[in-house]
Amino acid sequence: MAARYGRLPVCRYLVEELGVDVDTIHDEGVHFFGLMILVFILIAMTPLICALLGGNSDTVGYLLDHGADPARADNGGLTPLHHAAKIGDRNMVELLLAKGVTVDPVSGGGTPLHAAASDGHHEVMKILLKNNADYNKMIPGIGTPLFVAINASSVKCVQLLVEVSCAAVLNGETACIKCLLEAGADPNVPVSEPARLPIEIAALNGTREDVEILFPVTSCIPTVNDWSIDGIIQHVKSEFIEEVDLNVSKIRELRSLAANSMKKNDYYTAAMLYSLAMGCDPHDATLLSNRSLCCLRMGDGHAALQDALACREMRPNWPKGCYRHGAALMLLKDYGSACDAFLDAVKLDPLNPDIEAALREALSSLKISHYMTKAFY
Repeated sequence: MAARYGRLPVCRYLVEELGVDVDTIHDEGVHFFGLMILVFILIAMTPLICALLGGNSDTVGYLLDHGADPARADNGGLTPLHHAAKIGDRNMVELLLAKGVTVDPVSGGGTPLHAAASDGHHEVMKILLKNNADYNKMIPGIGTPLFVAINASSVKCVQLLVEVSCAAVLNGETACIKCLLEAGADPNVPVSEPARLPIEIAALNGTREDVEILFPVTSCIPTVNDWSIDGIIQHVKSEFIEEVDLNVSKIRELRSLAANSMKKNDYYTAAMLYSLAMGCDPHDATLLSNRSLCCLRMGDGHAALQDALACREMRPNWPKGCYRHGAALMLLKDYGSACDAFLDAVKLDPLNPDIEAALREALSSLKISHYMTKAFY
């Protein structure tokens, strides 16, 4: 109850003075704290979940800093991430993912993506999908997230999931391509930028099986001289080589313009330029790192964190990605997690003075934060 209603001093007393385990839920609590704890036990939610549902970010931070398990589920199998997704709390979703929780924990009600879809929280869905949530996860009796979104009449969620499903063609997911065709999807509609038909994407990916599936239902492309399976594959590969050369030149120019904007402290323009460059090469982690820095300089910690997390996922063993992650967490005042990120960076690049200095600052901030919190209460 103390966690639910944001009674941080009471939480501190229970944890620090009485030594109550931040994750413990059992009958013995009734004998110590009476009816209020009995009610808490009956609903069988962890203190962390209660604080989250109460919108008490300070209490959530305190519990996490004192060892609360960010993945511990309630008696219904719903994790904190399920609850955060269900109520549409973007900040909590980002915080929990930054703590390293699994993006697809399954309960009787599905995954967090199902939870977000059921209540129309498309912004939360974007975060989950960006962290590789399984948009095709089938739960018996519930269906996929798309089915849940349709039943909830959430147009934005449906559109988002349809876009992601179409993007499956870009990754050569044969089963998904068959499913989309059976559902009536039009194979003559471009699904990428620059505009390419699904059969062209399949040819570019080198997935001949997908090209064979799409060939009978795709209209002849005028620019392809040899309209055959082999002819399409050869045409697309030749076209791609020309585009790569053009993209390399374009990215180089955009990087230069972005660097000049950074020198002028015009971080907004620089971020836009890096975004344009990422449109040419979405797999370049340095572009994500640079855009994260721009967001950091503009004071947008959440955007900086998302780019840093994506950067780390793209290049897990890159020290700068860990450094950007830590810097974003520092701006968000999540000093404990920042220390973890900087420690990861130090392990990868132990002689880097900037990383070492950042770690010292994070440790100092964490110590001061704990001292100030204790002194205040």
